[in-house]
Amino acid sequence: MLLSILAGLFVAVGLIFIGKFIKNKWAAVSLTALPLGLFIYFLNYIPQIASGEIIYQKISWIPSFGVDLSFQLDGLSLLFSLMITGVGTLVFAYTSAYLKGHEYLDRFYAYLSMFMAAMLGLVLSDNLISLFVFWELTSISSFYLIGFNNTSEASRKSALTALGITGIGGLFLLAGALLLGSITDSYSIAEMLQNKDFLLQHEFYILAVIFIFGAAFTKSAQFPFHFWLPGAMKAPTPVSTYLHSATMVKAGIYLLLRFSPILGSTEFWNTTLILVGAVTMLYSAFHLLFRTDLKGILAYSTIAALGILVFLIGLGTQEAIIAALVFIVVHALYKASLFLITGIIDHETGTRDITKLAGLRKVLMPVAIAGFIAALISGGVPPSIGFVGKDLIYEATLGMPTNAILLTVIAIVTNILLFYAGFVAGVKPFTGKLPETYEKVHLPSWLMWFPPLLMVSAGMVFGIFPQLLESAFVGPATSSLVNDSEGFHLKLWHGFNTILGLSAITLVVGLLLYFILKPTHRLENFINKLEVISPKSILFFLTNGFEDFSKGWTNFFQNGYLRHYIATIVGFLVVALAFIIFSNFDLSLDVSSFSELTTYEIAIAIMMIGAVIFTVFTNSRLAAVASMGVVGFAFCLLFLFYSAPDLAMTQFSVDTLTVILFVLVLYRLPKYLHLSKNVLRLEHGILSLAFGSLITILVLKVLQEDQNSEITNFYAENSYLLAKGKNVVNVILVDFRGVDTLVEISVLIVAALGVFSLLKLRLKTRDKK
Repeated sequence: MLLSILAGLFVAVGLIFIGKFIKNKWAAVSLTALPLGLFIYFLNYIPQIASGEIIYQKISWIPSFGVDLSFQLDGLSLLFSLMITGVGTLVFAYTSAYLKGHEYLDRFYAYLSMFMAAMLGLVLSDNLISLFVFWELTSISSFYLIGFNNTSEASRKSALTALGITGIGGLFLLAGALLLGSITDSYSIAEMLQNKDFLLQHEFYILAVIFIFGAAFTKSAQFPFHFWLPGAMKAPTPVSTYLHSATMVKAGIYLLLRFSPILGSTEFWNTTLILVGAVTMLYSAFHLLFRTDLKGILAYSTIAALGILVFLIGLGTQEAIIAALVFIVVHALYKASLFLITGIIDHETGTRDITKLAGLRKVLMPVAIAGFIAALISGGVPPSIGFVGKDLIYEATLGMPTNAILLTVIAIVTNILLFYAGFVAGVKPFTGKLPETYEKVHLPSWLMWFPPLLMVSAGMVFGIFPQLLESAFVGPATSSLVNDSEGFHLKLWHGFNTILGLSAITLVVGLLLYFILKPTHRLENFINKLEVISPKSILFFLTNGFEDFSKGWTNFFQNGYLRHYIATIVGFLVVALAFIIFSNFDLSLDVSSFSELTTYEIAIAIMMIGAVIFTVFTNSRLAAVASMGVVGFAFCLLFLFYSAPDLAMTQFSVDTLTVILFVLVLYRLPKYLHLSKNVLRLEHGILSLAFGSLITILVLKVLQEDQNSEITNFYAENSYLLAKGKNVVNVILVDFRGVDTLVEISVLIVAALGVFSLLKLRLKTRDKK
């Protein structure tokens, strides 16, 4: 399984070196072998998984932290793996014609390959930390794909928005992984399942669920995080097809399904998912009525479909889980097809405006056939698999012990609106009279119209023979999520019953809505007026407000004056030290234990005080530097008097070097042009005295504490035995505190590189000004 994931990454890296050779159409088609080979590879596992076998692979990665590359192939992960590689195969082939001759075609395929590898790693991972790594990799690769048209400001903004929202979800997932790992003492999802009862009773259960919800809702575009998905439609059609209908947006759904057996079956879990899913599906389904851009219609219908899936997972019954799994397949087949069809229409006519499109069946007949069948699947018209999926949804809602009628009504309304969206996107562009503008439109390469035709054909085959879908995909996936999954069978015909009546109502009302309500720009302008109160506008308003606050905060503290920075730091330290010291102030010193002041100590103190006063009041930078050097040399004398020649030599070297460097730098600078204002100098003087006083009090408090010689004895006894060094100070710095010293050296190296780069900087005259 690891090789199947690495294959996509290897291809992505390889395209860096051989990408220029795939600019040819048929060379690009050859890359389809990657997802096709992986699709066949996973197909071979169907008999094993269908028989109830679960395949594990574990590779040690960071065992000290409990992080392994452990993978699990069961019914659920197999379903998603086949969807990722199957749709990926068709998208790879479609791209070779859609982006034929594009300057960055190799780059696009590299991003697609990386994304496919990340999605496979995500659905196959059994370790939560490795799942998080692949989760973030999907966000990064999708950022590149959404912003592929990087010359467009709208594309760049959409990519950043998508990365920002899904990036927040990634932080939620990491927090949830760390929390669940600390609770169960393992990052393995399989081991977490064994600790389900303990997790459900844990005090941090609610917090862990909130983290998982945060990750899933942002990735799967649930309200109010949904707005990034319509914006992502700025991406090329293959991206919209692959990421935003079949794979990436289903990552959050996969996460919820995977954790349903672990964290589910509680009131908080079920109620939250039902509410979020219901709001999302109704809100988005309502919004698609006002859209005229084909991609916009499909985007909002995708959000509504994702809301249905979250809604079904929230119901939590076996019927609801089966309905969700079937609907995942249904949605992938018809929505990916409709996106590809939209791409063909846009590619050949130059527009996606549904108010301008009509009669294209006369010039794009195979595409029209694919669009019509996709609309049937989307609307749940028999004998398509969409009909089976819709019936299962109604069966799940009607079977709920409470609020069954309300839940069913919500599902019916959403399905009616999805019926409308499917027919608007799949039927309307091809019916009616062909405008003269499009009479010269011609059928594109079969690599573009064959993939959607193949997917909708599969949707009809699964509808007529649902047993194929049950035995190979839905049955094994259900077994991995539900303890007792026996006793269900997918059927196209269940007889005359309530569910059939509800399906008939959905079809009739949806068809009437399609004929009565015509997409117009007037409706779109109306809904755009309400954009100011949308979640997107509110979030952007808060973001802009935070940005303005950050600028004001930064400009206040980072005003360009070094003295201001130092005063801010010292001021904070004064407040912090004062709080710590005086919150429990108890200072009693035995002055008699202090040694008497000697003449040389008094002389050195007078010398230091005089040098400090001279430094403060002098008008010459060089004189200030020299007087500060006097302070440093006075410390050297103190070290000598207290028998610390090594410290004295170090201090002498540092002070001498500092004075020389400052003199060299400041020699060519003028005297102070303007001295600081007296008020400011007074403030700095008070701040300095306060800081010095607090440090003095702190030193005195340290002196009154009982000395603990345990650490001293340890270093004295072990310096030679463990580190083979007789100089205890050096041993501490180099051996016992080696990492700390290494970091300090690294900081100095970075600072030196910065100084060197500034010295070598050659600015243009314009930049200097």
